[in-house]
Amino acid sequence: MRTALVEAAHAATHCKESYLSAQYHRLVLRRGGKKATIAVGHTLLVIVYHVLADEKDYQELGGNFFDEHDRQAVQKRLVHRLEMLGYEVTLAPTSPAA
Repeated sequence: MRTALVEAAHAATHCKESYLSAQYHRLVLRRGGKKATIAVGHTLLVIVYHVLADEKDYQELGGNFFDEHDRQAVQKRLVHRLEMLGYEVTLAPTSPAA
């Protein structure tokens, strides 16, 4: 079963703009490719369990889930990072693209 999960996770990580791909790319920097793939396989197993147990359809969260999940925390982290590099940062919201 582990082999099947790893293969499915590997395939899921190569889909563009998916939650599982975003999770993989977020984890691969800290843990490496193999451990990130195992983590995505675990997430797949949890998703399958909840789909079967709750009898609900899977709702894709999207590739930008981690950016949109806590927008203020992302802004704060990135501003702090730029300030540590010696930049002065002023945030001004832009109008959304049409």
